[in-house]
Amino acid sequence: MNGTLLLSIYVLVLASFLGYELLTKVPPMLHTPLMSGANAMSGVTIVGALGLAGVTSGAVATVMATLALILATINVVGGFLVTDRMLSQFSTAKDRR
Repeated sequence: MNGTLLLSIYVLVLASFLGYELLTKVPPMLHTPLMSGANAMSGVTIVGALGLAGVTSGAVATVMATLALILATINVVGGFLVTDRMLSQFSTAKDRR
């Protein structure tokens, strides 16, 4: 295996574990403010994945960059949907018209 690929997989596994541990420890009341921060970070991930997908030369790196792009896009769209749903709970009947 290529050393760079092995390092990338290592970082991916550590980041996944850290993200899971952090999100399971957050009280439910704080999920919405954290979601907006996660949307901002996922936006940066989208830009980075787009840049990486265009520059990579190997098939594995291109697949990983495309996968990162797809997952970050799903995260941003889902975050906006959840935030919109949460904010709609605070609007009055007059605001919904």
